[in-house]
Amino acid sequence: MSSFSNLQLAPALARAVAEMGYESMTPIQAQAIPVVLTGQDVMGAAQTGTGKTAAFSLPLLQRLLKHENPSTSPARHPVRALVLLPTRELADQVAQQVKLYAKYTQLRSAVVFGGMDMKPQTLELKRGVEVLVATPGRLLDHIEAKNVVLNQVEYVVLDEADRMLDIGFLPDLQRILSFLPKQRTTLLFSATFSPEIKRLAGSYLQNPITIEVARPNETASTVSQHFYSVNDDDKRRALKQLVKENGITQAFVFVNSKLGCARLARSLERDGLKTTALHGDKSQDERLKALDAFKRGEVDLLVCTDVAARGLDIKDVPAVFNFDVPFNAEDYVHRIGRTGRAGASGLAISFVSGSDQRLVADIEKLIKKKVELEAVEYEEDRPRGRINTGRRAWGEDDPRDVLDAPTEHRPAEREREGRSASRYAPRHSAPKDPFFDKPYEPGEASEEKPSWEVSARPTARAISSNIKPKRKVAALFKTQEPA
Repeated sequence: MSSFSNLQLAPALARAVAEMGYESMTPIQAQAIPVVLTGQDVMGAAQTGTGKTAAFSLPLLQRLLKHENPSTSPARHPVRALVLLPTRELADQVAQQVKLYAKYTQLRSAVVFGGMDMKPQTLELKRGVEVLVATPGRLLDHIEAKNVVLNQVEYVVLDEADRMLDIGFLPDLQRILSFLPKQRTTLLFSATFSPEIKRLAGSYLQNPITIEVARPNETASTVSQHFYSVNDDDKRRALKQLVKENGITQAFVFVNSKLGCARLARSLERDGLKTTALHGDKSQDERLKALDAFKRGEVDLLVCTDVAARGLDIKDVPAVFNFDVPFNAEDYVHRIGRTGRAGASGLAISFVSGSDQRLVADIEKLIKKKVELEAVEYEEDRPRGRINTGRRAWGEDDPRDVLDAPTEHRPAEREREGRSASRYAPRHSAPKDPFFDKPYEPGEASEEKPSWEVSARPTARAISSNIKPKRKVAALFKTQEPA
């Protein structure tokens, strides 16, 4: 495997890479970095968690070093590289990586995404940045507000491009790309290559070099995959059982809906598990706090929707649970890619109910593997070591030795039979009231009418039997009878 020392990076970049502990390049890095350094367009496919961020960030920064300068003028720091990502969490993560790579250079970088106040982002953009990391929607907001100009962009990166298309960002991407110069280097990275991705690449990439370090849509070989047949009502019990059985300290738990995510997180929290939820209805501040708590190990289970399925790089997460089988088979690849990252081993567990057969068939077709359903053995269903003989005689040894003995030779059984009534009766039973054991007996109706009803004047005219008369109400003041 190639080493970063063979890349002949600039001293500032090489120093940052060494401080981050990078020594050997991953396959996507070894193949993509030399091509990007030549300025060619790239269409890269790799399993998630294989180091795609460094594969495009390091060569971009290397080629942008010719533009670095100490000037404080914003005009000397126009946007030269644009990185587009589908989710806020992924944009924030990539921006942090870029800052670490460029910390010993004079290149400036910034990140803009929705769910946050635009004012701080505007101030940072006005000061000038060379590398801009953004989500499409918020970038268009800044373009329309004239907070950013993209007419000097030399490099554009579309990361997790398939996800951006899945969530409807294609019109936004087309608008953003229309603001960029025609002469530029375009890099498209994705974990999967769908027909839509190939059409997008054909429209905006010029003679791209295709790099595939693994078969498209293939799951990582370091992840052990298990599918359990579980009813919908038993999924929570199965989750707790498998977490305990496998000694799992941290895990992602994926569900298909935001409401189901919130409900499951509350239920697991009540069961004593340190849990937090991550879904699209939470504010960006709440989402970042949830991720930070999970990274620091303060949370055991991160219950989330597919907003966390793409690109999030949280090291040493041992397991992923698919509480719900994903509707899109490609999302299964991304979900289980949260574990087994950078060559580490991981565990992926999926719960399959009776209505999930078609979805599982789609996953089998995508990953080209046959799924074998397993059964969950719950701890409360296992034998305890004491065997119930059915005759209220319990034996630690072979129960036949107890049952075959004559009754007079079984004093323990006679003693247990004598106190069986008190053993199975409630220990704190309230005294019975005989009144509640009697059958219902209606009371005798009183013949006497209330005084206010007796003194009321008779109705002047007959009322039809089809009309229900108004209910009579006692008056506060007695009306005087006419003379």
